[in-house]
Amino acid sequence: MTRTRVVLADDHPLFREGVARTLADSAGFEVIGQAATGREAVTLAVRLAPDVVVLDLSMPDGGLAALKAIAALDPAPLVAMLTVSEDDDSVLDALASGAAGYILKGVGSRELIRILEDLVAGRTYVAPSLAAKVLARLKSPRAMAEAPDPFDTLTGREEEILRLVAEGMSNKEVARAVDLQEKTVKHYMTAILQKLQVRNRTEAALVAQRHWGGS
Repeated sequence: MTRTRVVLADDHPLFREGVARTLADSAGFEVIGQAATGREAVTLAVRLAPDVVVLDLSMPDGGLAALKAIAALDPAPLVAMLTVSEDDDSVLDALASGAAGYILKGVGSRELIRILEDLVAGRTYVAPSLAAKVLARLKSPRAMAEAPDPFDTLTGREEEILRLVAEGMSNKEVARAVDLQEKTVKHYMTAILQKLQVRNRTEAALVAQRHWGGS
């Protein structure tokens, strides 16, 4: 079994080592590098080409700046924020800058592994305690009152795909479920993001969950 290669970036060595032990004890992850600053994280991402970077937001040189630099790499590793920051702007900035997940410190070891496995599978994650606030910021009452409901503009196929994404499916899983090629699903997702006026599939899933209420 090929293990997912991870770089950890956090300026608190004891916390970082704890996460490293959790990942090392799992069957699916291998820690290949550790960084204490944003700059070190970018350097390791370039040099080691990991599959995943687990990145703190509040660290020397700035976690957000590191996220943007790492997300701009080609190919870019998946980036999961693991932080204490519950500020609305921090969450939105991280998602807009390319983070696949926003995890709050204090999460249990098993839950952290599960979340990272989901992210690697192509799903997205925002800490449940933050999801409602993110949705509120994405769709303000004034904006929703003044604009037509973008969900009314979705085609039947787009709605079908978005509902599956909102359930947590990756593009590959959606493609299998609706009998399409994965690249075709990606084209549909591009159109969906434009219609909903959101920046990535994480925001699209959150908005869809709110709109349909899990139906």
